[in-house]
Amino acid sequence: MEGNGPDREDQAMSRNASCPGETMALSERIADFAAGASYDSIPGEVVDQAREQILDTLAVAWAGTGADGVPQALSLVEAEGGAPAAAFWGLGRQGTAVQAAFLNGLSSAALDYDNVHVPAMSHSAIVVLPAALALAEQRRASGREFLAAFVVGNEVLCRLGMSSTARSGWFYTSTHGVFGAAVAGAKVSGLGAQGVADALGIALSHAAGTQQTNVEQKLTKRMQSAFAARNGTFSAQLAALGVSAPRESLDGKFGFYAKYDGGDPSVVTDGLGSEYAFVNATFKKFPSCACNHAAIEATLRLRREHGIAASDVERVDVSISPFMSRLVGAPYDPGANPQVAAQFSVRYSIASAILRGHLDLSDIEPAAARDPAAQALARAVHVTVRDDLDSPDKLPAEVAVRMRDGRVLACRVDDLPGSPAAPFTAAEANDKFLHCTSRGVAPLSPQRAAQLRERIANLESVEDMSTFFRDL
Repeated sequence: MEGNGPDREDQAMSRNASCPGETMALSERIADFAAGASYDSIPGEVVDQAREQILDTLAVAWAGTGADGVPQALSLVEAEGGAPAAAFWGLGRQGTAVQAAFLNGLSSAALDYDNVHVPAMSHSAIVVLPAALALAEQRRASGREFLAAFVVGNEVLCRLGMSSTARSGWFYTSTHGVFGAAVAGAKVSGLGAQGVADALGIALSHAAGTQQTNVEQKLTKRMQSAFAARNGTFSAQLAALGVSAPRESLDGKFGFYAKYDGGDPSVVTDGLGSEYAFVNATFKKFPSCACNHAAIEATLRLRREHGIAASDVERVDVSISPFMSRLVGAPYDPGANPQVAAQFSVRYSIASAILRGHLDLSDIEPAAARDPAAQALARAVHVTVRDDLDSPDKLPAEVAVRMRDGRVLACRVDDLPGSPAAPFTAAEANDKFLHCTSRGVAPLSPQRAAQLRERIANLESVEDMSTFFRDL
């Protein structure tokens, strides 16, 4: 596999030798970690967690291929043209690596059913996987090389998110995501430390994405992670061609921390390579913003335990943190983007849970989101914002249902279903996988779904990742 070239590595070594007192930039520390990592150096349980995140992400992407925004993006990239090099998941087509990273990142995010790293406030897998897999296919990397690239890119992304010292409204999945995708792309492209550092420097010029798309509930919300996957892939490609970039892209005077959001570099570097933070992901039980999940789970528990019917409910009070309220606390209005509105409304989430006894993919379809009964019940849900519910690694919620007979039924949920503290059973994970892969533009039969699962289970034996989707 073509790499960075000995001349550029020698230049990097010469620079360090001539400046022995120079402190390594954060991007260089990250680059050393990425360049030095290999499949054999990564603990088996970490690889297993990576495999679970890959499985989950491919499944939700399969279901997301028919969601609004994906057909429009597909028509755009197909009109653009280009040499086919990587698969468009679940669509039976191919495009360039950059196109595949973008389109697959979009379908992965569209249903908001993908796994999320709560402490990093990031949906890391839906950015890193599209980039790593697209370039692995293009460069005909092995399954082991692909897995190592996915792990290091995911780890860098999550650590950057955890290092943030502010919650100023940036959308971390995309602002940090472009760096994680660039690292993964550079790694799977066989670049050395200097090449990875350059990819990070190039990614700085692509870092973007804010929570305004969440607040206004627009389709571009589901595209922000796709932009990061695309731009990280492009950054890695430019680095592979020898394009140089700032060495202090993250911690420089005008680097990411200074201009975007404050951060603590020690959170990124402490234990890097020996401890893995990305494994603490939450696998979503519901196709909805993670800020809704505790409230949904609490409501469903109350409904099961007390046999609540919508006609018996007078009022519902839900208490959430200021951060959660910013994303999901607004009054519910399905508007022009009913699916996005449903995904980002705690009021609708609770109403659906009471009315239907679930919040699943059928409940975010436009017709369900516009259901007059659901809208009426959502208006009976009142949001209270409480600072004491703010947590760096949890998204708790309290729900109190006032019944027409005067009873008040209350429940608090701290640990989200599917989180490390409340993990899925194997059966629950398999049910989600089968449910998602049976949907979308090209649904998989149970036999084909089992074939995809088997391929993910045996990634280590794949010699050429360009064959991964063959016959699927």
